[in-house]
Amino acid sequence: MSGLADIIACESSICSIEDGVLCYRGYTIDELAANATFEETIYLLWYGRLPNKTELKALKQDLIENAAVPNKVYELLHLYAPWGNAMAKLRTCVSFLPHFDDEVMDHSFAADHRKAIRIMARVATIVAAIDRIRNNRKVIDPASIKPSSIAEMFLWLLTGEKPTPLAVKAMDLCLVLHAEHELNASTFAARVTVSTMSDMYSGMVSAIGTLKGPLHGNANEQVARMLEEIGDISHVESYIDNKIQNGEIIMGFGHRVYKNGDPRAKYLQKLARELAEWQGDLTWYNMLLKIEEVVGAKKGLLPNVDFYTSAVYTYLGIPRDLFTLIFAISRTSGWLAHILEQHENSKIIRPRAEYTGKRDIAWMAIEHR
Repeated sequence: MSGLADIIACESSICSIEDGVLCYRGYTIDELAANATFEETIYLLWYGRLPNKTELKALKQDLIENAAVPNKVYELLHLYAPWGNAMAKLRTCVSFLPHFDDEVMDHSFAADHRKAIRIMARVATIVAAIDRIRNNRKVIDPASIKPSSIAEMFLWLLTGEKPTPLAVKAMDLCLVLHAEHELNASTFAARVTVSTMSDMYSGMVSAIGTLKGPLHGNANEQVARMLEEIGDISHVESYIDNKIQNGEIIMGFGHRVYKNGDPRAKYLQKLARELAEWQGDLTWYNMLLKIEEVVGAKKGLLPNVDFYTSAVYTYLGIPRDLFTLIFAISRTSGWLAHILEQHENSKIIRPRAEYTGKRDIAWMAIEHR
């Protein structure tokens, strides 16, 4: 089967996508988008149930208290050229973290969950530091601020200013919507790696390296590029026509597992409009609506999660090449859930390949070749 499409590779109780309905641990994405915070989502993914007030408070406190990274990580980031690929920087920094973790090869339940806390919090800190260091801005110590959530902490560390409630709300919802998506390419890569009983950091590096590929992680960045190329809503139809005539992919549309539309897209559309009105500039939002209309009419395709995410992050003032890194912050919660599940009952993942090469070839001595 091409690309392992529809092949069942493992059993998992973390996430399901059935008949176009996305669920985390049995809760539909509609329930979570309407009610859950990102921290509640993390707890749900890792422990299989929603936290009570005491458990949620403890998780938030643990995440904030473990957000600081060793100074050596910042020194490492200073070695990169400012224009260096941001995803590559994140991948390298995460691979550097285990050198400062005494529990790196302890696969016990308690140690794995302590490491999950550290990784979850520090990925957000690293992403913010990547942007500040490449722009010659001083890195902000997470201990110097008092955020109430990962979403607020990240925006604060990135911009250097306490974010507005609307910005925090928007970021938190994006983190919830992107947190988990069953056995996607990066999650599968993480599970394969740790199925060998390799450490959690190695699983994370595999996941980040996989997400870095343009066919998986940076579609929202490509949507932003498309909007910049179009320039004005009056050019939308001719631009899309040209794409169709040339047989080119229109980014932000369609999804392998959703035939009737991505259930997350409607929440991001609503959020994009809210942020556009907040910023007093509906240019990109209106262009996206027009693109959706034209592509729907001419190709019968519906937008996926990446389509409106591009506008949401742009309205939040986030640099375009950080879009995929924010995806990584969110998906870290899901990657870690799968790594934890894989470590609980690990069996090495070793599929077979169908051989399509030549057979029964006789050896020819070198002087006769």
